[in-house]
Order: sequence, then C-alpha cells, then structure tokens
Amino acid sequence: MNKVKKTLFSDKTVKLDDKSYIMAIESSCDETACAIVQGGRKVISNVVASQIKTHEQYGGVIPEIAAREHLEAINVVIDKAFKEANLTPDDISAFAGTVGPGLVGCLLVGLNATKTLALVHDKPFIGVNHLNAHVSANFIDTDLKPPFIALLVSGGHTQIIDVKSYSDLEIIGETIDDAVGEAYDKVARLIGLPYPGGPRLDKLAQEGNPYAYELPEAKVGEFDFSFSGLKTATSRLVKKLKEEYGENIPLNDICASFQECVSETLIKKVKHALEVKGYNQVVIAGGVAANSEIRRKVFELEKEGYRVNAPIMKYCTDNASMVASSAFFFDNTFDNIDVEVFSRVKG
Repeated sequence: MNKVKKTLFSDKTVKLDDKSYIMAIESSCDETACAIVQGGRKVISNVVASQIKTHEQYGGVIPEIAAREHLEAINVVIDKAFKEANLTPDDISAFAGTVGPGLVGCLLVGLNATKTLALVHDKPFIGVNHLNAHVSANFIDTDLKPPFIALLVSGGHTQIIDVKSYSDLEIIGETIDDAVGEAYDKVARLIGLPYPGGPRLDKLAQEGNPYAYELPEAKVGEFDFSFSGLKTATSRLVKKLKEEYGENIPLNDICASFQECVSETLIKKVKHALEVKGYNQVVIAGGVAANSEIRRKVFELEKEGYRVNAPIMKYCTDNASMVASSAFFFDNTFDNIDVEVFSRVKG
C-alpha cells in the first residue's frame, strides 16, 4: 500500500510505504501517548502515561485536571518514544495526531504538539479520527484487510461500522443513549465499585451466575443499541435486593446478569450485520474490547466460520500506536494543518 503526502513548507512529497515510520500522539482523554509505527503494522515504540490514579479520587475524569497532566507529560512521552525506537525526527515520514472526538482541552495538547513537530521538521501532518484509530488497532501485527464489520465499544461510543475499504467506512449502527462503557461505569458506581468501574464489574461477573436475574434488552433500530433502560432496570434490581438482603446483596450475580445482557445484545447485532453485509470477517475495538465476556462471545463466532480479530489488551485502551496505524491505512484523515479539534463525532 502506498500513499503520497505533501510536506508543509515545500512542494516536496513523501511516499508512505511498508518501510515508513509514522510518529503519532494521542491525548483525547486521560492517557498521554506517543508511538512510532512502521508500515502501519509494526510497533517500534509505544509510550503511555496514564492518569488513572489521579482521577480515582474523583470517581471519574476531570477534564481540566486531565489537560494539565497532558501538558506535563507530553514532552516526556515524545522523548521516550524516540529513545525507545532509537530514531530521530529525520527518520520520521509523517507526524499524526488525534483530532477528535474527545475532551477539547486534552485534544489541544496532543494535536498542537503534533502540528509543531510537523512544522518544525517539515514533514506531513495527518489528523486522525479517534474512533477510526480504535478500529485500526486491529491492523497492528496482523495481515487484516477490509472488508469487515467492526464492533466499536468504548466509554463514549458503541458503534457497528461497515469497513468496506480503507477509504470507505460507514457507521451502520450506534447507541441512541448510553455507550457500553458508560453503562458499565454507571452500574459499577451504583453498586459501590470505585473508578474505573468497568474492569472491576467484569471481574466480579466472572464469579457470578449470568442467568441469576433476567434483565431487559432494548428493542431499537436494526443495528442500533440502547443501554439506558438496562441501567435503570439494574438500578431497580439493586434497590429491590437491598430491601431483601440489606447491604449483603449478591454482587457477583448482579454483575454477571448485567454483563450477559450487554454481551448478548452486542453479539446479536454483530451477527445480523455480518449476515446482511455478507462478510466473513469481524473485529472488535475500543476500551471495552478488553472485557472478558464480550471478547469471548465475539471469538465464539469463529465456530461459525467467521474470521475474528481483536487487538491485544494494551492496544484496546487509548494509545498512539493505533493512531499511527490509522494515519497509514485510512484515507479519511485530516491533512490541513489548520484543522481544529472536535468533541463529538462529526456528521
């Protein structure tokens, strides 16, 4: 695969091929990340500075604090990425950064750093959609090529994406209210789990009975999702059980029943999308792709003849390697140095 990108100060062009190094920066939420990836698939360095410990005390991410921590970490992660890769700016073919969606103040730190590197070193600038980047995590260390169906599950988004080609991606289904990760965090909070609640809920669910309590599956559009009703139903269940058992409620069974409903809803929609589109490949992406039961159910599709791919755990959560991979493979990027960050998905 070859792409030609223009540099910023001259008519010189740079051809991106399998030997090209792209340095990328990701700062959309609470991880400051920088990576260098060769040919969109081979990770040369991958540095992530997490802020989880900072935000634990608040029960969630505080945007202003997150932005300040990005400012403190950005130069550190860039320097470390260069050192780990044993490369210099002269070796880099292009610089890529997340444009959105995400927290505006946080995005500005990473994107301005990306633009500065591109300007100073007169290299191409490539702006990347954060959601496309999550899908691109599946290209790392694989030979995956479109077409395929992508299930994107994260704290802020739940989507089914028809990846027809590197230049043609179509969102065919999405949540009409809460995202999967958001629903997990809200349910975790109501049963008293500390932030981040999703992984802790998943761990408890593994020790529970997934059929202990029947929870409702929302009936919405053909490929769409809704999880706010499930969250409300779980809240009512917890209240009822507390009336019966006091504070000693069966947390494992509650978590397992909630997780069973979520995972079954997701897999039904994915299977339907695969059948309608006639594809034999499916990938899972996003932070919630690390969830044990959702991941297990997606991989069970292999028994039905589908090829399934999921990123390794460190590439599920926010990282810059996926941004570099997206900059290399997907054509719907932002090449204008004047591009501005955005907090929500653009229509």
